[in-house]
Amino acid sequence: MKTTAKEIKPYLEMPYNIIIQHIVDEGGNYYYATVLEFDGCMSDGTTYQEAFENIQDAMKGWIETKIENGFPVPPPIIKEKYSGKFIVRLPKTLHARLAIEAEKEGVSLHQYALYKLSV
Repeated sequence: MKTTAKEIKPYLEMPYNIIIQHIVDEGGNYYYATVLEFDGCMSDGTTYQEAFENIQDAMKGWIETKIENGFPVPPPIIKEKYSGKFIVRLPKTLHARLAIEAEKEGVSLHQYALYKLSV
């Protein structure tokens, strides 16, 4: 059965995480758009606005395909539910290496680990 715009609209009004990156590579100068929650949903455009409009169209098609094939459409990832804190267990040798590197840099182990995770 064909999915209607009415069925798709509620999903498009949800706060999905659209990521638009400015790319300059051998393919040229363009904007590449993806949706964090929708694996494989992507588009591009020559301008930021065009990439945004194109990803909206791609989202419609992605959602429509999921619904028509009986697959669930994932909910948006809500960033507010994350505290920014988690516990990591690591081997003693890695712990020692990171602590030594942090000391060399003159920062705390926590600051150094954050730096290493963010690059």
